[in-house]
Amino acid sequence: MANPDLIIRGRTVVSADAIGPASIHVRDEVILAVRGFDEIVEGCEIVEASDEAVVMPGLVDTHVHINSPGRTEWEGFPSATRAAAAGGVTTLIDMPLNSIPPTTTLAGFRAKLEDARDHCFVDVGFWGGVVPGNTGELAPMFAAGVVGFKCFLVPSGVDEFPHVTEADLREAMPELTRLGAMLIVHAELPGPMRTADDTDYESFLRSRPRAAEDEAIELMIRLSREFGTRVHIVHLSSSDALGVLRRAQAEGVKISAETCPHYLHFTAETIPAGATEFKCCPPIREAENREKLWQGLADGTIEMIVSDHSPCPASMKVRETGDFVAAWGGIASLQLRLPVVWTEARRRGFSLRELTNWVCTNPARQVSLESRKGMIAVGCDADLVIWNPKREFVVDAEVLEHRHKLSPYQGEALLGVVEKTFLRGRKIYDGRHILPQKGTGNTIE
Repeated sequence: MANPDLIIRGRTVVSADAIGPASIHVRDEVILAVRGFDEIVEGCEIVEASDEAVVMPGLVDTHVHINSPGRTEWEGFPSATRAAAAGGVTTLIDMPLNSIPPTTTLAGFRAKLEDARDHCFVDVGFWGGVVPGNTGELAPMFAAGVVGFKCFLVPSGVDEFPHVTEADLREAMPELTRLGAMLIVHAELPGPMRTADDTDYESFLRSRPRAAEDEAIELMIRLSREFGTRVHIVHLSSSDALGVLRRAQAEGVKISAETCPHYLHFTAETIPAGATEFKCCPPIREAENREKLWQGLADGTIEMIVSDHSPCPASMKVRETGDFVAAWGGIASLQLRLPVVWTEARRRGFSLRELTNWVCTNPARQVSLESRKGMIAVGCDADLVIWNPKREFVVDAEVLEHRHKLSPYQGEALLGVVEKTFLRGRKIYDGRHILPQKGTGNTIE
C-alpha cells in the first residue's frame, strides 16, 4: 500500500466503525486507511488533535439557500461556502428557488453551475425544482447532475418558483419514480392557514398552524404510496405529524424527514414581539413540540438535522419595524449547526455517534453521496472537522461568515468550537481564518 501524504489523529475519532483513538491516513484527497493512534509513518505530515477534541467527518448540509445568479444582493456562493467551512461543513446542497433563473430547467441548472464553479470554498451539489408544467425538464436535469427535486405545496415567496397542486404532482411523480429521483417537499397546505398581524409572533404562529403541515404530510404519504416515489419532508416543525410518519415508514412507504436546529433550540414562548430574525416557515413552535421532535430523532422517524440556511436582506430591512408578514422566512445557521445541535443533544444525553448520523452520514446518504461523504472510512473523501465539544462560546453575529449578519442566535452561549476543517485533505479553516482562495470546492454534477 502506498504511504500517506497526511495523517490526522486524535484521541476521539468518530470513524464508521468505532469511536476512540485513531490515525486517519490520507493520500490523493481520500482516506487511505484508519489505523491505531500510534500507527504513523515517518516523514509524513501529521496533524494532532488536542486531547479534548473530536475528529468527525465533515458535515453535510443538504438544505442551503444560495441566492445567485441574478440576485447579487443576497447570499452568494463565496459567502455561503465560507460560512460552511467555518462551521465544519464540507459539503452542501443548494436549493433551486432563489436564483434567476431558478433551477427548474436544464438551462437554469447550467446557469447555476456556471455561477458556482470556481467560487466555492467547499463542495457543492444542487437540487432541481418541480413546478407546474416542467415535467419534461426533470430527466435532462437529473442526467446533468441534480441530486433530486424540490417542490412547494404553498406559495414559495418567489414568483419564479410557483407551488404545485396535487394534479401537478400526479403528473410529475411517475417521472420521478421512473428516474429513481427523490422529491423533497415544503409540506404546508394553504387551507388551514390564516392571516397574521404584522408584529405579533403569536399571531404569526397561529397563521401557520400544525394542521397545515400535518395535512400536507398525509397527502405526500398517500401519493408516495400510490406512485412509489421517494419523498422527503423538509424542515419538519410539527410534532403532530410524527405518528403518521412512523406508521407510513413501518408500512414501507418511501418517506423520510428532516428537521432544523432552530426547531430544536428555540421555543415560541420565548420569541419577543417584532423579532423578525426568528421568522421561518414553518414557524418555530412551542416547548412541548420541540421535545417531541427530539423524540422523533431518537426513534429514527426524523433522520437528519440540516440548516435551512436562508439569510436575506429583506429581513434586515424590516428588522426595525418588526413586521413578521414582510420578513423573509429563513434562519441563518449554516455556520452554527454543529454547536447548536450538540448543545441541545448533549443536554438530552445523546451520543457523538447519533450526532454524526444526524449531521454527516444520513444527509450524505439522502443525496447518494455515502460512498464519498459523511463518514471516516477507507475510500471516502478526506473531509474532516476537528472540534472541541467542551468549549463554550457566545455567538457574535458580526463574526459569522455569511453575508447578512442578522441572527436569532446572537448572544446565545453554545458548546462546541470548530478548530480545523479539512476538505479532501486540505485545511480550509484553522479556527480563525478561511485559508484557501475560492475555487477549492468542487461542484457535484
